[in-house]
Amino acid sequence: MIVDAHHHVWDLSVRDQDWISGPELRPLRRNFTLAELAPQARAAGVDRTVLVQTVTVPEETPEFLALAEAHELVGAVVGWTDLTRPDVADELARLRELTGGRYLKGIRHQVQGESDPQWLFRSDVRRGLAAVADAGLVYDLVVLPHQLPACAEAAAWLPGLTFVLDHLGKPPIASGEPEPWATAVRTLAALPNTVAKLSGLVTEADHASWAVGDLRPYTDVALEAFGPHRLMFGSDWPVCTLAAGYGEVLIVAGELTAELSEPERAAVLSGTATRVYRL
Repeated sequence: MIVDAHHHVWDLSVRDQDWISGPELRPLRRNFTLAELAPQARAAGVDRTVLVQTVTVPEETPEFLALAEAHELVGAVVGWTDLTRPDVADELARLRELTGGRYLKGIRHQVQGESDPQWLFRSDVRRGLAAVADAGLVYDLVVLPHQLPACAEAAAWLPGLTFVLDHLGKPPIASGEPEPWATAVRTLAALPNTVAKLSGLVTEADHASWAVGDLRPYTDVALEAFGPHRLMFGSDWPVCTLAAGYGEVLIVAGELTAELSEPERAAVLSGTATRVYRL
């Protein structure tokens, strides 16, 4: 069994994805659907997936929950809601009452786009994070390396909430300079309520000339810091297609975990995601 713990879909006729801008991202300016993903996932041996939010609008999460209800491939949804709203607990309860609401397993916000490096530790955000914990959900972190210290502060402040680090915190693979990212990741991983995704790495490397060896120093840090039972594979489809196809990303994950034992590889490829997202 293989679980893809991180992918997206979007339909530009429903709403724009305003983050897709500039010539480098132009290949992503089209619709990407579950109908396109499903045969690729099945061919790669993927049994279940986690569908993750893409934009900070309230309409997207109910749409994703309905997709999960209708498609066997999707086992969990990481949605979005405004953590700073005073009635966030009521909003989370409302989402879980919708069609497919049982698939809501986590919340995410594009923290990487926030100018305040301490955004996660603001009092209003912490109140929202506490509501996420009370609802029995997890919180996905999409952050840049300089925001990792605030992630550690938030995780230490709220030990009852599981924090999931997407894309290993976007390490500077293209520059080949792991610090200060590596130290910040080790600090976060020292907290027991944190896990991380081996996802989104090929697009942090040079899209045209990356090699597995470029990724290995960063995944080795993650494997040492988190351990395989707190790491999970994610394709980051379709963003990954800027640098690699769906099947290729899974092959790369296999190469990067080849030296692990079979139980350890099984944890990365399915066990951790199954446990964290309660698939």
